[in-house]
Amino acid sequence: MSLVNGLPAHVLLVHFVVVLVPLTALALVVCAIWPEAARRLGIALPLLALVTLVSVPLTSNAGEWLEGHVADDALVRRHAELGDGLLPWAGGLFVLAVALWWKTGRTTASGDSDVSRRPAAFVRVAAAVLTLVVAVGAVVDVYRIGDSGAKAAWHDGYSKTASHGGDGD
Repeated sequence: MSLVNGLPAHVLLVHFVVVLVPLTALALVVCAIWPEAARRLGIALPLLALVTLVSVPLTSNAGEWLEGHVADDALVRRHAELGDGLLPWAGGLFVLAVALWWKTGRTTASGDSDVSRRPAAFVRVAAAVLTLVVAVGAVVDVYRIGDSGAKAAWHDGYSKTASHGGDGD
């Protein structure tokens, strides 16, 4: 996909990534810390993570097309390099979402006793920490990519002084 209604698809698709990655990361952390939230979300959590995962390469591919249709620029190259690093983070969100959904479903079905839950508490804390690390990494990466993209798109595209008499119109 390269153009949508005459606009570069990347410019439109990037909004999905900017919203979905932080939303998925937040939902995943909440579910990792609060098992009842994971039970309530059920299959919706891994499905959200799957949509997020799929949106990343679609957006990257559209970005690669756009990169070939703009002037060669160091800021654009930097943005493209950073963008290539998001897929592993999105993959991590997806894998953790599936694992959390699977574990939550198994725990609910098995009716674990208090004795069997004690060793599981350590595993749950470790999983929550891992989830937090991946979620923060994904959100920080999206921020860095978005910031570099905004700089690449706007670094010479506007004036710092008003061009219409400064009345805000």
